[in-house]
Amino acid sequence: MRKPVVAGSFYAGSSAGLQRQIEDCFKHPLGPGTLPGAGRSTERHTLGLVSPHAGYIYSGPVAANGFLRLAAERTPKTVVIVGPNHRGLGAAVAVGREGTWQTPLGTVEVDAALGETIVSGGHWAKWDDLAHSMEHSLEVQVPFLQYIYGSEFKILPIAMLRQELEIAQDLGRAIAAALKGKEGVIIASSDFSHYESQASASKKDRMALEAILALEPARLEETVTSYNITMCGPGPVMAMITSCVALGARKASLLRYGTSGDITGDYSQVVGYASVAVSV
Repeated sequence: MRKPVVAGSFYAGSSAGLQRQIEDCFKHPLGPGTLPGAGRSTERHTLGLVSPHAGYIYSGPVAANGFLRLAAERTPKTVVIVGPNHRGLGAAVAVGREGTWQTPLGTVEVDAALGETIVSGGHWAKWDDLAHSMEHSLEVQVPFLQYIYGSEFKILPIAMLRQELEIAQDLGRAIAAALKGKEGVIIASSDFSHYESQASASKKDRMALEAILALEPARLEETVTSYNITMCGPGPVMAMITSCVALGARKASLLRYGTSGDITGDYSQVVGYASVAVSV
Protein backbone atom coordinates (compact mmCIF):
# COMPACT_ATOMS: atom_id res chain seq x y z
CA MET A 1 0.00 0.00 0.00
CA ARG A 2 1.22 3.46 -0.88
CA LYS A 3 0.48 5.73 2.04
CA PRO A 4 -0.17 9.45 1.49
CA VAL A 5 2.85 11.74 1.68
CA VAL A 6 1.19 15.17 1.44
CA ALA A 7 -1.92 14.63 3.59
CA GLY A 8 -1.95 17.38 6.19
CA SER A 9 0.06 19.72 3.99
CA PHE A 10 -1.27 19.89 0.41
CA TYR A 11 -4.71 18.88 1.66
CA ALA A 12 -6.43 18.19 4.98
CA GLY A 13 -5.16 15.19 6.91
CA SER A 14 -8.46 13.86 8.31
CA SER A 15 -11.38 12.31 6.46
CA ALA A 16 -13.92 14.83 7.73
CA GLY A 17 -11.59 17.77 7.20
CA LEU A 18 -10.69 16.65 3.69
CA GLN A 19 -14.31 16.18 2.68
CA ARG A 20 -15.12 19.69 3.91
CA GLN A 21 -12.11 21.10 2.10
CA ILE A 22 -13.11 19.46 -1.19
CA GLU A 23 -16.66 20.75 -0.85
CA ASP A 24 -15.31 24.24 -0.17
CA CYS A 25 -13.32 23.96 -3.42
CA PHE A 26 -16.50 23.18 -5.37
CA LYS A 27 -18.36 26.11 -3.79
CA HIS A 28 -15.48 28.61 -4.07
CA PRO A 29 -15.83 31.59 -6.48
CA LEU A 30 -13.04 30.08 -8.62
CA GLY A 31 -14.75 26.70 -8.46
CA PRO A 32 -17.90 25.67 -10.29
CA GLY A 33 -20.04 27.14 -7.50
CA THR A 34 -21.96 23.96 -6.80
CA LEU A 35 -21.44 20.46 -5.44
CA PRO A 36 -21.74 17.42 -7.70
CA GLY A 37 -25.39 16.40 -8.01
CA ALA A 38 -26.90 13.07 -7.07
CA GLY A 39 -27.76 12.24 -10.67
CA ARG A 40 -25.16 10.86 -13.07
CA SER A 41 -25.50 10.47 -16.82
CA THR A 42 -25.34 7.01 -18.35
CA GLU A 43 -23.05 8.50 -21.00
CA ARG A 44 -19.51 9.77 -20.84
CA HIS A 45 -18.06 12.26 -23.29
CA THR A 46 -14.98 13.37 -21.34
CA LEU A 47 -11.85 11.38 -22.14
CA GLY A 48 -9.24 13.54 -20.45
CA LEU A 49 -8.58 16.43 -18.09
CA VAL A 50 -5.82 18.88 -17.40
CA SER A 51 -5.91 19.34 -13.63
CA PRO A 52 -3.60 21.39 -11.34
CA HIS A 53 -1.60 19.88 -8.49
CA ALA A 54 -0.79 22.61 -5.97
CA GLY A 55 -2.11 22.68 -2.42
CA TYR A 56 -5.89 22.65 -2.35
CA ILE A 57 -6.10 26.14 -0.85
CA TYR A 58 -4.40 27.46 -4.00
CA SER A 59 -5.49 25.26 -6.92
CA GLY A 60 -8.31 23.14 -5.50
CA PRO A 61 -11.13 25.44 -6.68
CA VAL A 62 -9.81 25.46 -10.26
CA ALA A 63 -9.40 21.67 -10.14
CA ALA A 64 -12.97 21.24 -8.89
CA ASN A 65 -14.30 22.47 -12.24
CA GLY A 66 -12.91 19.42 -14.00
CA PHE A 67 -14.08 17.00 -11.34
CA LEU A 68 -17.61 18.41 -11.50
CA ARG A 69 -17.56 17.57 -15.22
CA LEU A 70 -16.46 14.01 -14.49
CA ALA A 71 -19.03 13.65 -11.70
CA ALA A 72 -21.89 14.33 -14.12
CA GLU A 73 -20.91 11.48 -16.44
CA ARG A 74 -20.70 7.70 -16.29
CA THR A 75 -18.07 6.43 -13.87
CA PRO A 76 -14.97 5.02 -15.61
CA LYS A 77 -13.45 1.74 -14.50
CA THR A 78 -9.93 3.22 -14.43
CA VAL A 79 -8.47 6.71 -14.20
CA VAL A 80 -4.97 6.98 -15.61
CA ILE A 81 -3.19 9.83 -13.79
CA VAL A 82 -0.07 11.16 -15.50
CA GLY A 83 1.99 13.74 -13.63
CA PRO A 84 5.46 15.27 -13.59
CA ASN A 85 8.16 13.80 -11.39
CA HIS A 86 9.27 16.61 -9.07
CA ARG A 87 11.71 14.56 -7.00
CA GLY A 88 13.93 13.13 -9.72
CA LEU A 89 13.55 9.60 -8.40
CA GLY A 90 13.06 6.47 -10.45
CA ALA A 91 12.46 5.73 -14.12
CA ALA A 92 12.04 8.22 -16.95
CA VAL A 93 8.39 7.17 -17.25
CA ALA A 94 7.39 5.37 -14.08
CA VAL A 95 4.23 3.30 -13.80
CA GLY A 96 3.21 2.67 -10.20
CA ARG A 97 2.59 -0.95 -9.29
CA GLU A 98 1.75 -0.80 -5.58
CA GLY A 99 -1.57 -2.56 -5.08
CA THR A 100 -3.51 0.25 -3.40
CA TRP A 101 -3.15 3.95 -2.68
CA GLN A 102 -4.38 5.35 0.60
CA THR A 103 -5.72 8.82 1.39
CA PRO A 104 -7.75 10.04 4.39
CA LEU A 105 -10.85 9.15 2.35
CA GLY A 106 -9.89 5.47 2.07
CA THR A 107 -8.04 3.28 -0.41
CA VAL A 108 -8.19 2.87 -4.17
CA GLU A 109 -6.85 -0.08 -6.15
CA VAL A 110 -4.17 0.22 -8.82
CA ASP A 111 -5.10 -1.30 -12.19
CA ALA A 112 -1.99 -3.43 -12.61
CA ALA A 113 -3.40 -5.26 -15.64
CA LEU A 114 -3.80 -2.00 -17.54
CA GLY A 115 -0.34 -0.98 -16.42
CA GLU A 116 1.13 -4.19 -17.80
CA THR A 117 -0.41 -3.46 -21.18
CA ILE A 118 1.09 0.04 -21.20
CA VAL A 119 4.53 -1.12 -20.06
CA SER A 120 4.63 -3.85 -22.69
CA GLY A 121 3.16 -1.61 -25.41
CA GLY A 122 5.45 1.42 -25.15
CA HIS A 123 9.17 2.04 -25.28
CA TRP A 124 9.60 4.32 -22.26
CA ALA A 125 7.10 3.22 -19.62
CA LYS A 126 8.60 1.02 -16.88
CA TRP A 127 7.30 -0.39 -13.61
CA ASP A 128 8.74 1.79 -10.87
CA ASP A 129 7.30 2.59 -7.44
CA LEU A 130 10.29 4.64 -6.27
CA ALA A 131 9.23 7.58 -8.46
CA HIS A 132 5.89 7.66 -6.64
CA SER A 133 7.21 7.35 -3.10
CA MET A 134 7.42 11.11 -2.47
CA GLU A 135 5.55 12.56 -5.47
CA HIS A 136 2.55 14.83 -4.91
CA SER A 137 1.37 15.60 -8.45
CA LEU A 138 -0.61 12.36 -8.77
CA GLU A 139 -1.61 11.97 -5.13
CA VAL A 140 -3.52 15.26 -4.98
CA GLN A 141 -5.87 14.09 -7.75
CA VAL A 142 -6.97 10.99 -5.84
CA PRO A 143 -9.12 12.52 -3.05
CA PHE A 144 -11.19 14.44 -5.61
CA LEU A 145 -11.72 11.18 -7.50
CA GLN A 146 -12.70 9.39 -4.30
CA TYR A 147 -15.13 12.18 -3.47
CA ILE A 148 -16.96 11.92 -6.82
CA TYR A 149 -16.64 8.17 -7.46
CA GLY A 150 -16.46 6.56 -4.02
CA SER A 151 -14.69 3.21 -4.36
CA GLU A 152 -16.09 2.33 -7.79
CA PHE A 153 -12.90 2.91 -9.76
CA LYS A 154 -9.21 2.05 -10.06
CA ILE A 155 -6.24 4.26 -10.80
CA LEU A 156 -3.05 3.87 -12.77
CA PRO A 157 -0.39 6.38 -11.64
CA ILE A 158 2.35 7.37 -14.11
CA ALA A 159 5.12 9.84 -13.23
CA MET A 160 7.15 11.46 -16.02
CA LEU A 161 10.72 12.48 -15.29
CA ARG A 162 11.44 12.86 -19.02
CA GLN A 163 8.83 15.03 -20.72
CA GLU A 164 9.99 15.47 -24.31
CA LEU A 165 7.41 15.30 -27.08
CA GLU A 166 8.68 11.99 -28.45
CA ILE A 167 8.46 10.36 -25.03
CA ALA A 168 5.07 11.87 -24.27
CA GLN A 169 3.64 10.67 -27.58
CA ASP A 170 5.07 7.18 -27.08
CA LEU A 171 3.37 7.03 -23.68
CA GLY A 172 0.17 8.52 -25.07
CA ARG A 173 -0.05 5.91 -27.81
CA ALA A 174 0.54 3.12 -25.31
CA ILE A 175 -2.19 4.45 -23.01
CA ALA A 176 -4.64 4.77 -25.90
CA ALA A 177 -3.96 1.21 -27.07
CA ALA A 178 -4.44 -0.09 -23.53
CA LEU A 179 -7.71 1.82 -23.02
CA LYS A 180 -9.25 1.08 -26.42
CA GLY A 181 -12.64 -0.51 -25.85
CA LYS A 182 -12.37 0.02 -22.10
CA GLU A 183 -13.90 2.53 -19.68
CA GLY A 184 -11.14 5.00 -18.89
CA VAL A 185 -10.32 8.65 -18.25
CA ILE A 186 -6.86 10.23 -18.43
CA ILE A 187 -5.87 13.06 -16.08
CA ALA A 188 -2.82 15.15 -16.92
CA SER A 189 -1.61 16.76 -13.71
CA SER A 190 0.00 20.11 -14.50
CA ASP A 191 0.38 23.63 -13.19
CA PHE A 192 1.24 26.49 -15.54
CA SER A 193 3.57 29.51 -15.19
CA HIS A 194 5.52 29.76 -11.96
CA TYR A 195 6.50 32.89 -10.01
CA GLU A 196 5.85 35.54 -12.63
CA SER A 197 3.64 38.61 -12.51
CA GLN A 198 -0.06 38.07 -13.12
CA ALA A 199 0.16 39.84 -16.47
CA SER A 200 3.14 37.78 -17.65
CA ALA A 201 1.75 34.45 -16.41
CA SER A 202 -1.66 35.06 -17.94
CA LYS A 203 -0.15 35.99 -21.32
CA LYS A 204 2.16 32.97 -21.46
CA ASP A 205 -0.42 30.55 -20.13
CA ARG A 206 -2.93 31.72 -22.71
CA MET A 207 -0.51 30.69 -25.46
CA ALA A 208 0.00 27.26 -23.90
CA LEU A 209 -3.74 26.82 -23.45
CA GLU A 210 -4.36 27.70 -27.09
CA ALA A 211 -2.15 24.79 -28.12
CA ILE A 212 -3.94 22.48 -25.68
CA LEU A 213 -7.38 23.58 -26.86
CA ALA A 214 -6.27 22.90 -30.45
CA LEU A 215 -5.28 19.37 -29.35
CA GLU A 216 -1.78 19.88 -30.78
CA PRO A 217 0.95 18.40 -28.54
CA ALA A 218 3.81 19.40 -30.86
CA ARG A 219 2.56 22.99 -30.83
CA LEU A 220 2.43 22.88 -27.03
CA GLU A 221 6.05 21.78 -26.77
CA GLU A 222 7.15 24.44 -29.26
CA THR A 223 5.22 27.14 -27.40
CA VAL A 224 6.52 26.15 -23.98
CA THR A 225 10.10 26.06 -25.28
CA SER A 226 9.97 29.22 -27.41
CA TYR A 227 8.41 31.42 -24.73
CA ASN A 228 10.13 29.84 -21.71
CA ILE A 229 6.83 28.91 -20.09
CA THR A 230 7.53 27.36 -16.69
CA MET A 231 4.70 24.87 -17.02
CA CYS A 232 5.02 21.98 -14.59
CA GLY A 233 3.73 19.08 -16.62
CA PRO A 234 3.82 19.66 -20.39
CA GLY A 235 4.79 16.01 -20.89
CA PRO A 236 1.72 14.64 -19.11
CA VAL A 237 -0.51 17.05 -21.05
CA MET A 238 1.06 16.04 -24.37
CA ALA A 239 0.64 12.37 -23.47
CA MET A 240 -3.00 12.91 -22.51
CA ILE A 241 -3.79 14.78 -25.72
CA THR A 242 -2.09 12.08 -27.80
CA SER A 243 -4.14 9.39 -26.06
CA CYS A 244 -7.44 11.21 -26.26
CA VAL A 245 -7.09 12.06 -29.95
CA ALA A 246 -6.30 8.42 -30.69
CA LEU A 247 -9.41 7.45 -28.73
CA GLY A 248 -11.63 9.79 -30.72
CA ALA A 249 -11.44 13.15 -28.97
CA ARG A 250 -12.54 16.06 -31.13
CA LYS A 251 -12.52 19.08 -28.85
CA ALA A 252 -11.12 20.62 -25.70
CA SER A 253 -12.81 23.15 -23.42
CA LEU A 254 -11.26 25.53 -20.90
CA LEU A 255 -13.35 25.15 -17.76
CA ARG A 256 -11.43 27.60 -15.57
CA TYR A 257 -8.15 29.46 -15.42
CA GLY A 258 -6.86 31.19 -12.29
CA THR A 259 -3.69 31.94 -10.40
CA SER A 260 -2.42 31.80 -6.86
CA GLY A 261 -2.79 35.58 -6.85
CA ASP A 262 -6.54 35.18 -7.12
CA ILE A 263 -6.36 33.39 -3.76
CA THR A 264 -3.68 35.38 -1.93
CA GLY A 265 -4.20 38.80 -3.48
CA ASP A 266 -0.48 39.02 -4.30
CA TYR A 267 -0.17 39.34 -8.07
CA SER A 268 3.56 40.05 -8.16
CA GLN A 269 4.62 36.38 -8.31
CA VAL A 270 1.89 33.92 -9.18
CA VAL A 271 1.45 30.31 -10.26
CA GLY A 272 -1.08 29.59 -12.99
CA TYR A 273 -3.71 26.85 -12.81
CA ALA A 274 -6.13 25.57 -15.45
CA SER A 275 -8.85 22.98 -15.72
CA VAL A 276 -9.38 21.70 -19.26
CA ALA A 277 -11.72 18.94 -20.45
CA VAL A 278 -10.97 16.91 -23.59
CA SER A 279 -13.99 15.16 -25.03
CA VAL A 280 -15.52 13.43 -28.03
